[in-house]
Parts: sequence; structure tokens; C-alpha cells
Amino acid sequence: MSKLLIQESPVMIIPSLAVKIGLNEAVILQQIHYWVSMSNHVIEGRKWIYNTYKDWQQQFPFWSESTIKRTIHSLEKQGLVISGNWNRTKMDKTKWYTIHYEQLEALTDLPPEKPVIETELPKRYDTNQPKQPLPNDDRMKDKTIERNESPETEKLVEEVINYLNEKTFSSYKPHTKKTREYILARIEDGFTLEDFKKVIDIKAREWLYDPVMCKYLRPSTLFGTNFESYLNQKMVYKSLQEEDFDLNE
Repeated sequence: MSKLLIQESPVMIIPSLAVKIGLNEAVILQQIHYWVSMSNHVIEGRKWIYNTYKDWQQQFPFWSESTIKRTIHSLEKQGLVISGNWNRTKMDKTKWYTIHYEQLEALTDLPPEKPVIETELPKRYDTNQPKQPLPNDDRMKDKTIERNESPETEKLVEEVINYLNEKTFSSYKPHTKKTREYILARIEDGFTLEDFKKVIDIKAREWLYDPVMCKYLRPSTLFGTNFESYLNQKMVYKSLQEEDFDLNE
């Protein structure tokens, strides 16, 4: 068997991720995730790892240090990797890394695929046959009417959007179809107005003044499938120390 075929731990990536962020970026992001998942260094509510570019180059011997440095800078610019200096002394410039999982999750926030259009009609829709309603037609119709005519639901949707606009300086419309779908889905899950407000408060505090993440303060992200995770997220407050300020300026 050839020694050039896989007989050691392979570097694995998801092709769709590589398409979105770049091949090199996907490889390094996966490796950072691997080490972060096993890290015991928890700072400000996130797990961190640290490495020099030389250390990274030992893990990716097929790349130069400059390629690795350029790729990590790309991940930082995309907001997928957060770097910092948590060393005991400021003289130690070894960088620490963690993944901005909220930003990564936002990459999956894509519009649904277009439905496939059939070229042949099913027999039950044969134009020569009398039209028969689908078994669930009436039930789905009633559900739509119930949604549209419930004053309580209408009021709740409007209050959620008004609160979102107030906290994020936005101008979303409460009657937009897609916006309503996200909110109605969470209402059906049993979440309340206070839950919506809490999620908006948490993410607005975290993202509003972040030039990368502020664009994700939108209904599709806030009220999507990560809603419950956002709801249970702990607010993190960073304590500033004297060395964080340059008093000589």
C-alpha cells in the first residue's frame, strides 16, 4: 500500500463551508474548532486556545507561515475567529484564538431552496378528472385564517417588531411575510413576548456596535432556529484594567 495514502489522522473539512469562506480558511477553522472543543481555558464565557504561527505551521507543514498568517487574518476579518492576548505578561505576544460560533451559524441563514417544478401532473390533478381537494387543504386554510385573524397574535408580532426596531434602530415591518413566519414559528414553540425582548436585548448588547455582526440583528437570525440558544446565553461584561488604556496619548 502506498505511503502517500491515508494512514494517519486526515485534515477534514466540509465542502460547503470551503465554498463560503475559502478552502484554506475552512481547513484552519476546522483545526481551531478541534482544539477549542478540548480546551479548558474559559475566558469571558468562551473557550480559547493559543498558538504561535510557527506552532500552526507544524500542524500544516504543506503551508508556509506567511500563508497561515494570511489565512488567519482572513478568518478574523470575516468575523469567524476572534483573537486576543490573555498571556500573563504583555511582553508575551502569543495569540489566543476562539471561534465566533454565532457568526459561523449565521452563514447557514440562507433562503430556502426553490421547489422542484414537476413536468407531469399527478393523476389526481389530471384535467380530465374532476378536481378533488387535498386532504389537508381545509386544515391548512383554517390554520392560515386563524393566524391572520387572531388579535392576540397580531398584537404580539407587532410588539416584537416595534421592540426590535427600537433597540436596533431598524425599520422592519410587522406585516412582512417572512418576518412574520419566524416570529409565528417561535410563538408556536411556546415562547412569550418577554422571551423575544430578552433575545433582542442580549444580541443588541453584543452585536449592535460590532461592524461585522450588526447586520445580523434581523428577524431571520434572531428568531430563527438558534432562538432558544440566544435566550439562554449569559451576558458577558468585560472588566477593563489600566493596561487596556494608553495613558500617554
